[in-house]
Parts: sequence; structure tokens; C-alpha cells
Amino acid sequence: MEHLVSVIVPCLNEEDSLRLLYEGVCEHMPCPFEIVFVDDGSTDGSLRVIKALRSEDDRVHFIAFRKNFGKAAALQAAFRNCRGDIVITMDADLQDDPRELPHFIEKIDEGYDLISGWKFHRNDPLEKRLPSKLFNRVVSQMSGVHLHDFNCGYKAYRQEVVNSLDLYGELHRFVPVLASRKGFTISEIKVQHNARKFGRSKYGLERYFRGLFDALTVGFLSRYYDRPMHFFGKIGTVSGVVGFLICFLLLIQWLMGASLSERPLLQLGILLIILGVQLFSIGLLGDMIIANFFRSRYDESHIREKE
Repeated sequence: MEHLVSVIVPCLNEEDSLRLLYEGVCEHMPCPFEIVFVDDGSTDGSLRVIKALRSEDDRVHFIAFRKNFGKAAALQAAFRNCRGDIVITMDADLQDDPRELPHFIEKIDEGYDLISGWKFHRNDPLEKRLPSKLFNRVVSQMSGVHLHDFNCGYKAYRQEVVNSLDLYGELHRFVPVLASRKGFTISEIKVQHNARKFGRSKYGLERYFRGLFDALTVGFLSRYYDRPMHFFGKIGTVSGVVGFLICFLLLIQWLMGASLSERPLLQLGILLIILGVQLFSIGLLGDMIIANFFRSRYDESHIREKE
């Protein structure tokens, strides 16, 4: 089956590597393709290089941001403007090897919806590899999606997968989790990871703190996105029951003549009851919002096929 492949390349200050990357894609892509460069507010000559490539080859397209909005925003913009039935994302720094492109397409043709790259031999310093290993292990445990390398930007998707995604913040790291929640099939392949030739990494250790918070968000969404009452209701019920039992025991003591005027336990019991009611109410409101959302925006991304 012949495909049209959209290769999406977010870039930030990578002017030295863009033409080499373009030439690598042209050399190794086995089927018709387009390249969509997303200039994420570069301050060097990246956009100039991209426009030169565009003038030479009409398969090259670009999206230019006014300022740096981050990788998730860059991917989201490209996902909404690409035409391929297969979408491949790769970094602009030449660490993702274009020779792997046919392997991604072959794996997609096996029937999977999303293929994630695994940088088996990673050419990065130890201070980047160790936090990444910890991050991948935590995300795997929290999400139930067991991949070796969530951070790898080298991925291939069927078009219906990217159409179902809404990325923001650091959620580009959790695309396999978001796709799995919608029922898409996921696999991974080992990919060659090259040493960086030009420039320097745009990411520091702070990205792992941002990623941790987004991991908590994704962990919650993957389990309770369409049933928030199951989360808030459980905690609210426990809090309310414990508060009620405390107040009931204090009531028995009061009936037996004990004074409650200086009992902090009474305040705790009342606080737990109020907290339980509030959490239960949040769960109900969440269910109402979700019900209204699904009535107003019917989403068929979970349907495999229909006639």
C-alpha cells in the first residue's frame, strides 16, 4: 500500500542542521512525503533556511510561530495542518536518524496505530540519561503503558491518532498514554540515536519537574477522564465516613457527660464531613460537565471501523 507520509520537524535555533536533515529525509524516505517544519520562535536563521528549502522543493511546508510556545504547541499546529495518512515526528538536531524512517513505516503496516522510538544506545550525558530512566519508569507505572522511552520524539502515527490529540504543556511526552486511553494500538522500535553535531540541547533538568506534574495530570486523565466521580467520590466518601464516626463517638461521650468545648477532635470530625461533602459535590459537577461535553461534541476516535 502506497502512503503519503507527513514528516513533522519542530525546530528552535537549529539553522545548521535543517538542510542536512532535509537531505537525509529525501534520501531515505521510501514513499511520497511532505516535510512540515515548525519554527518555534527561532532567533537564528532557521526560518531563512526553511524558506530556502521551500523555494527549492514544494514538498516542504512550514509553520512559523511569533515566539517560543513549546514543543507541544508546535506538534499540535503541525498535526492540524498535515496531509499524510502516516505522520512521523522527529527532532531537528540530527540525533534522530532518517535511516530509521522505513522501519517506522514497516511497523505501521503491521497494523499498529502508533510506533514510539526507543533510543536503545543513547548519545547523551549521564545527567540526562538517569533522570530520563526514572521518568520513564514512573510514567509506565502510573499509566499502565509500558514503553522504554516516552521522551523520544521520533514517533510514527496513523492520521486518525493525531486527529484525536489535543496537546498542550508537556503532554507531547505522554502521547502514547493519551492514545492508549482512546484504544489505539501501540508498539515501539529501537532507533539509532546520534550524537548532537550542532548547537546545544534546549532542555534542562527543569523539564523533568514540569513533566512530573503533567505525568500526574495524564495519570488522572487516563483513569478518570470520563468518570470523575469515581475519583472524588471515593475520597469524599472516606473523608465523610471518618468524620461522621468521629462526631458520633464524641456525641456518645457528650451524652455520657463529657465536655466537648476543648476537644480538637470535634473540629477535625466536622472538617472531614465538610470536606467529604465538597469532594462529592465536585465529583457530581465533574460528571455533569462530562455528560454535557459528550452531548455537544461527539467523538468517534474510539471507533475502529463502520459501514
